[in-house]
Amino acid sequence: MKIALIQMNSQPDRAANLRQAELLLQRTLSGKPDLIVLPEHFDWTGGTAHQKRAAADRVPGGAAYELVKNFAARNQVAVHAGSLLETKPGSERIYNTSVVFDAHGNEIGVYRKIHLFDIVAPDGKVYRESETVAAGDSLLIYEIGGLRIACCICYDLRFSRLFDRLASENVDVFILPAAFTRQTGIDHWEVLCRARAIEFQAYVVACGQCGHYETPTGERREMHGHSMVCDPWGKVVAEIKDDVDVLFVEIDPARIATVRSLIPMAAHRVDLQGIELEVRMAQR
Repeated sequence: MKIALIQMNSQPDRAANLRQAELLLQRTLSGKPDLIVLPEHFDWTGGTAHQKRAAADRVPGGAAYELVKNFAARNQVAVHAGSLLETKPGSERIYNTSVVFDAHGNEIGVYRKIHLFDIVAPDGKVYRESETVAAGDSLLIYEIGGLRIACCICYDLRFSRLFDRLASENVDVFILPAAFTRQTGIDHWEVLCRARAIEFQAYVVACGQCGHYETPTGERREMHGHSMVCDPWGKVVAEIKDDVDVLFVEIDPARIATVRSLIPMAAHRVDLQGIELEVRMAQR
């Protein structure tokens, strides 16, 4: 199975982002992929809370949704539409949503990001995704080309219990659209991608944003880029650096089977619910 990853530099300009996405989607066709992956926030990055709410659109039916749906149908290729801003009826908050289309342009399913990025970075920059985004409450696994593919988004990467839950359903590939910050990405991005691949003996397809955008107050925010694919042994088999680009990679089911036979973790896994736990404090 051939996957194409699209690394973008989205801005607080929805029309420009959709033009960029469509051009890059078109570029992937030269590699004849079975599945194309877009990054997190391919339709909108940055802006004020009000602008984010205004940029959010319907699922189904919105401009970003229809662009990808029509591209998939027209070119007979499946697309994992990284994430887009989705309106949440009756709420001031919105969703950060992945939508997956099959090669006929039919919606396979949606995944709404569960773990929201509320942190203070080492340089003092504040990220409060939950101020505008509501957390999702369901997971999605889908099948293409005989492979079981699980959805996650960006900050989800840090939560191994989510991956453990998905892996319990015999997942072969995790797809992670992202917009990792440069500060956290330098130290954590590759480490976490490789760790999840090793822990759960599956491919990790991590598709990111690169470059920078500016906040309404003129603050420059850098994104890490470095879209990559890790195989089930934890080896980085393909990577883009810091540029807007397209990356092609082959997913080999035989590689998954080989790694799982070498280290049969599934057969060795213990149900820890039945294991007694003691916590003891040393005397002072």
